[in-house]
Amino acid sequence: MITASALAVSLAVSLAVAAVSPAAAAATPYTAGGAEAQRAQIRQLARKLVAAGAPGVIVRVDDGHGRPVEIAEQAAWTRRDHVLKAEDAFRMGSNTKTMTATLVLQLVAEGKLALTDPVEKWLPGKVPNGRAITLRMLLNHTSGLFDYAEDAALVPSILGEDRRRWTSAKLLAVGVKHDPLFAPGTKWSYSNTNYAAIGAVLERVTGAPLADLVRDRIARPLNLEHTYFAAGSTWRGPHAHGYERDAAHMPPAVPAAFRNFAGARHHGHVNVSGNDPGWGGAAGAVVSTTRDWSRFSMALMSGKLLPAAQLAQMRTTVPVDPRQPDGPGYGLGIQTGAHPCGTFWGHDGGIPGYLTTGITDRAGTRSAAVLISTESWAEFEADPKIAKAAHALQMAVTCTMFGKPVPAAAPPS
Repeated sequence: MITASALAVSLAVSLAVAAVSPAAAAATPYTAGGAEAQRAQIRQLARKLVAAGAPGVIVRVDDGHGRPVEIAEQAAWTRRDHVLKAEDAFRMGSNTKTMTATLVLQLVAEGKLALTDPVEKWLPGKVPNGRAITLRMLLNHTSGLFDYAEDAALVPSILGEDRRRWTSAKLLAVGVKHDPLFAPGTKWSYSNTNYAAIGAVLERVTGAPLADLVRDRIARPLNLEHTYFAAGSTWRGPHAHGYERDAAHMPPAVPAAFRNFAGARHHGHVNVSGNDPGWGGAAGAVVSTTRDWSRFSMALMSGKLLPAAQLAQMRTTVPVDPRQPDGPGYGLGIQTGAHPCGTFWGHDGGIPGYLTTGITDRAGTRSAAVLISTESWAEFEADPKIAKAAHALQMAVTCTMFGKPVPAAAPPS
């Protein structure tokens, strides 16, 4: 999980760009009445997403000019487990990468690391061809390392059947057993192994566990009371319950190896909330809320966590698709893309039971965060009905963040 397929589906970097005309995106002025209408629209779209099959949805949108929109909607059958609230915590999946990259860049600013450092310097003998792979390549996914989450050894942990404690070093070892995908620095390919290596470097340089680094360098300074690096399956407070369909109800497109999740079963679903996210490590183990994550995103992009030089490095991107050099880009733990309503920065995450998106504008004056409490449909592009409803919600959320109306669909070409 937390792979490139989920990344592409939920963040939807090219979200409906082909379906709308540039003129339509600016056709209607955004007024106070329009703001209230969009607030109502987001709630309606969240309910439609639940009706399409999502067990629960949390949305928070802050356009920087008033009271943020905060919405929680859930399927009736989930209420026996938990009444969902907008302030509930949830697993962030690969959004964790943005925090991990922030930690690295803080150490760069302090002179303890350099982006040009070869991984061999900090992890001698642990990464094949480590002299040619720099920390920058790890952070922007140009190292060529195979993704450990694609190894069969991880499947039992992803499903919640195996509760072994994965460390950064162990996850890295799984990834580097495989041949590299390409020569370092020559292409882009999303790989969680990159961040397992980064996690090991952070622990080596600081002598502290990742949980302490997230707490001391990010959560406490920003007063993120519900944000932490999960060191096990235990939650620290009220949290959204995450679900996957049981084997009998899983969409046919989901591979057989990913159809049997551990957890309590009812209403054709499995409650995976108690499963350990530790296999996500530095790539995906953070827990947060929409409020906390919005505060983090805005603080990051407005320069409160990094000096200007390091923030500029974070925003220096490489194309996700070489056929679109001016298309979606990936920086250091962060993505950017053009949307009909504005250019956004952020990330997304997929981990069983939780599909998340967090975005902001370049200046950090606006933010949006969305949770959908099920993930396999996106990981394997297996449920067009949910995908369509999620797409519509994300479009409205992004436009509301930018204070613009949702553009009308362009006529077919």
